[in-house]
Amino acid sequence: MNPIQNHLLNLTRRQFFGSSGLRLGGAALAMLAGRSVGATEPASPARVHPPLPGFPHFPPTARSVIYLHMNGGPSQLDTFDYKPKLVEQFDKDLPASVRMGQRITTMTSGQARLPVAPSLFKFAQQGKCGMRVSELLPHTAKCVDDIALVRSVHTNAINHDPACTFVMTGNEVPGKPSIGSWLAYGLGSESNDLPAFVVFTPYWSSGAAAQALFSRMWASGFLPGKFGGVALRSVGDPVLYVQNPPGVSPASRRAMLDTLGELNHRTFDRYSDPETLTRISQYEMAFRMQTSVPDLTDLSKETKETLDLYGPEVSKPGSFAASALLARRLVERGVRAVQILHRGWDQHGNLPNEIRSQCRDTDQPTAALLTDLKRRGLLNSTLVVWGGEFGRTVYSQGGLSKTNYGRDHHPRNFCMWLAGGGIKGGTVYGETDDFSYNVATNPAHVNDLNATILHCLGIDHTKFTFKFQGLDQRLTGVEEQHPIRELLS
Repeated sequence: MNPIQNHLLNLTRRQFFGSSGLRLGGAALAMLAGRSVGATEPASPARVHPPLPGFPHFPPTARSVIYLHMNGGPSQLDTFDYKPKLVEQFDKDLPASVRMGQRITTMTSGQARLPVAPSLFKFAQQGKCGMRVSELLPHTAKCVDDIALVRSVHTNAINHDPACTFVMTGNEVPGKPSIGSWLAYGLGSESNDLPAFVVFTPYWSSGAAAQALFSRMWASGFLPGKFGGVALRSVGDPVLYVQNPPGVSPASRRAMLDTLGELNHRTFDRYSDPETLTRISQYEMAFRMQTSVPDLTDLSKETKETLDLYGPEVSKPGSFAASALLARRLVERGVRAVQILHRGWDQHGNLPNEIRSQCRDTDQPTAALLTDLKRRGLLNSTLVVWGGEFGRTVYSQGGLSKTNYGRDHHPRNFCMWLAGGGIKGGTVYGETDDFSYNVATNPAHVNDLNATILHCLGIDHTKFTFKFQGLDQRLTGVEEQHPIRELLS
């Protein structure tokens, strides 16, 4: 993971001698083992996305990740953090002792009062584990025995852009690789016909304005560009120009790419710029995707039972349901990381109505994804992550009534959950105070979650580095972070 070392390996002459040495070593080993070099099974096709040497560091419990990001900050108070005592606090001022030391945004700092707003929604214990879940999530509630809920996640940023950048890259400063890019870089992918990292940005139904999504949330940052996420479009062809124009046959397209590849190789031989290799690999992947993407997005072979499982929106391109089903189809084909970013969770006002719409978009498809993966034997090898960039305040922003309220940004604690590959289902980790305002036990930093995700994929986060600007950069930052062992099976 030393870029200078990588650069030298990419130099044609040195690459030749290096690979020749490996081949000779393999021949010698075969002879020592008492078998003919030519008597082995047919060689498998070369990996388009190979892992780094020595990866994974130890046997993984997950092969791939599906990351469900609820962009805008879903309210933990209205989904997973049950606080029954708040009913008695309705419209009372949040005690200063609870808010001590907390900076608040300019959106509520000018309010004369910070009135407590209990959740409008009922909670009930679910599953064998008895996890309490809001009535907003009836489908997810049926899957709690496969879920490890973390109620004590906390982050550094209080505004959306730095908080989203932080949760996806481990750092508030733009320019760092996203978690999917890190995984594509370190572990590669088992699919030769699809990108190692695929992204969906489905539409949302609440009708509310939403925060902008920046491509740095799935970009490769300082890693080579080929490790960036490929965003599949929700309108029209999933990938621009996936179809050849009229009069251009696959054979002529292949001939054009071969010629272009030869020219690019000459450029690389002259300048040794690794981004030239990225350009070559991206052209080749685009050619393969002309066949693989139409097959991926053709849902006609899915059974009616499966389509019904994901809900009525599954046949609408660009819906969260369609994205969730495609995520399953991607990991089934060996893709390493899939990210679904659902916008519209920034509910400063009219929260009860808007969060109902958001949960209708995502609840059934999320539960369907877990159920579908499980019945196909894929949940054991797929890590599913759900969460936002921060939580929401217990006090109301703007007007407060029994049936309506809003909530401001709250980075001190929020809820995320993990399920699948190596996760101990039916687990609740961490608790908050009676106001869901401060972590009471077992704080979990965002980068502790990232370290846990890497651990499930067989990666020691302290050893997964890339030299950039004089530092050994990590997804989990320079401060000490640890995988959360209590979440692991």
